[in-house]
Amino acid sequence: MIDLRSDTVTKPTKEMREAMYNAVVGDDVYGDDPTVNELESYAAELVGKEAAIFVPSGTFGNQVSLLTHCNRGDEVILGDDCHIVQHEVGASSVIAGVQLRTLKSDRGILDVAEIKSKIREEDIHFPKTGLICVENAHSNGRVIPVDVLKNIYAVAQENNIPVHLDGARLFNAACTLKTEAKEIAKHCDSVMFCLSKGLCAPVGSIVAGSRDFIDKARKNRKLMGGGLRQSGILAAAGLVALREMTKRLHVDHDNAKLLGEKLNELDNVNVFLEDTHISMVFFEITKDIDYRHLVDYYNDNGIKVNGPENGVMRFVTNNDVKEEDIDYIVECTDKYLNR
Repeated sequence: MIDLRSDTVTKPTKEMREAMYNAVVGDDVYGDDPTVNELESYAAELVGKEAAIFVPSGTFGNQVSLLTHCNRGDEVILGDDCHIVQHEVGASSVIAGVQLRTLKSDRGILDVAEIKSKIREEDIHFPKTGLICVENAHSNGRVIPVDVLKNIYAVAQENNIPVHLDGARLFNAACTLKTEAKEIAKHCDSVMFCLSKGLCAPVGSIVAGSRDFIDKARKNRKLMGGGLRQSGILAAAGLVALREMTKRLHVDHDNAKLLGEKLNELDNVNVFLEDTHISMVFFEITKDIDYRHLVDYYNDNGIKVNGPENGVMRFVTNNDVKEEDIDYIVECTDKYLNR
């Protein structure tokens, strides 16, 4: 099967499986799993932070960050189209007990003046602005310029408000911007990035920040049920992901651009080429079709896809999607639309 549903669907590489099999483990809740310790140390260095912690998932990483940065009842400023708002099941209200103050974003870019105007003054009626959240690469497929993050961080520092970066696909952003991940992450106080999105690790994400922040986050991870004991088996795959798989993301990006360009040549397909910054291809079908039937059709022809969200389809290239698969995907799409 050619799986285009997400970059989370990749299978661990042979090197990962061998590393997992041979991993030296201990009890990570006691801090004595050497492989987890190595992963956390390496990850922190990679993004230019003092310390890091291994967590089960990206949503877990974002939510433990909100819980650690904020007090209950605080207000968090963030974009109305970001992952924390759109795809994390309202967890911020359940776990951290915070209020989300969403701003209209320009395809992932937040207006600095708008952020500044929404920071709460000290008043008996107001919640405290406890955190600003940004996202890069954005879940809409776009990469946010570093200068935007830099300007937001400057406003946050002026007002003594921390910034959390949802960097689930941080290394995709770094690849597109042709820079190091630490050059993006230096414009935030904490950053989360996934090992299982595009990097082929089977499980896990990293949260990085100051040593004091990570110490607090470690206790909150335990509170949230994230103490994974002999998790070095998983961390071993994470090390391979960061050391090796980050170096090949340009292949996924190139394949996504090629797929988008070829799909856009078809009748009744409109690809948002301007949004193809990383490995995601967003498009709409202008012909009236039954999308459930389309998903079944793809599946019957060896291609796994998700149905549309708000009328927009998304195909995601990944390590298990090869350049030679692209013509077949386009051919199947063309046959369906012209049947």
